Amino acid sequence: MKAEDVIELYETLEKNGISIWLDGGWGVAALLGEQIRPHEDVDIIVQENDLPKLRELLTEQGYKDVEKDDTSTWNFVLGDEKGHLIDIHAFTYDNEGNGLYGDHGLTFPAPSFKGVGEINGETVKCISAEQIVKFVSPWLYKRRERNIKDISALCNRFNISYPPDLEKVIKPQK
Repeated sequence: MKAEDVIELYETLEKNGISIWLDGGWGVAALLGEQIRPHEDVDIIVQENDLPKLRELLTEQGYKDVEKDDTSTWNFVLGDEKGHLIDIHAFTYDNEGNGLYGDHGLTFPAPSFKGVGEINGETVKCISAEQIVKFVSPWLYKRRERNIKDISALCNRFNISYPPDLEKVIKPQK
């Protein structure tokens, strides 16, 4: 997806009362204030109670379910005929403001929702840099170059300690 598409989606959902936080590659791009690699989709975090309205709005815009082997009620992908893909991650708040994700015990700690970034000069909410580093780190064993590049950029920009697996692959910038 292109930056313009992400901003259009973000503004449409926010205008309709659906708060979202960017995550994944576009979350990294927003936090850095620049796109350091292409993104085939946009990952969004949304409250579970907003899913019916989100689905309705996106269906009206031509989005349909894209079946994946890990599709669930809290994580699914919608796509349109233009090739836009939205990877949706739904959560519910607990009493302390943490986001409970799915049925496998993952949690977005309350500070995760304080990330703020910029895409094409537009301010967007995103998952915090610290939380993105924490979430992506377990997948670094796959040595996916894009993940290594993203995590390295966030660690350097926000002075976050490198995950041990990443330190084995590259040397942190001083």
